[in-house]
Amino acid sequence: MLLNELDALPTLWEVQGTVAAPVAAVAELLLAVTTGRVGDDNLLVLARASAARQGAMTVVGAGHTFRAELAGLVEPVEIQVDGSRLAVQSWYGGVHAVTACSTGTRVVHRVQRVLPEHPGFAPGIAELGMRTRMARDLQQVLAVIADRLGC
Repeated sequence: MLLNELDALPTLWEVQGTVAAPVAAVAELLLAVTTGRVGDDNLLVLARASAARQGAMTVVGAGHTFRAELAGLVEPVEIQVDGSRLAVQSWYGGVHAVTACSTGTRVVHRVQRVLPEHPGFAPGIAELGMRTRMARDLQQVLAVIADRLGC
């Protein structure tokens, strides 16, 4: 299982942010994964990826294990979700987790694995502002959640 694999690895990069809303409400939006097109209501953490914005990323699967298929030669993205976490493995593997905090909900995104042999990987991509890119992406996700929850 992807979550167990990533849990066993050290964290390479970590970013976090908060939403002034209850954990259950944030988790419902952040962890929503179902069969269909990727967007703000389905696999939100990948909704800003270029393939998703072009409508070329679709989720297939059921239960707690899915994959996102992309048009073209890139391998599918492996996805696993539980009650408080969402794991995604493409050229990098990471976990988004939600926990309660004094201001509402804390969302933490950790990356634990990089796969240089993955077709989506380019030499140097992981070192070139990975943490900055993660922080930007997380803030975009949190803004969508805050907007949808009216906070």
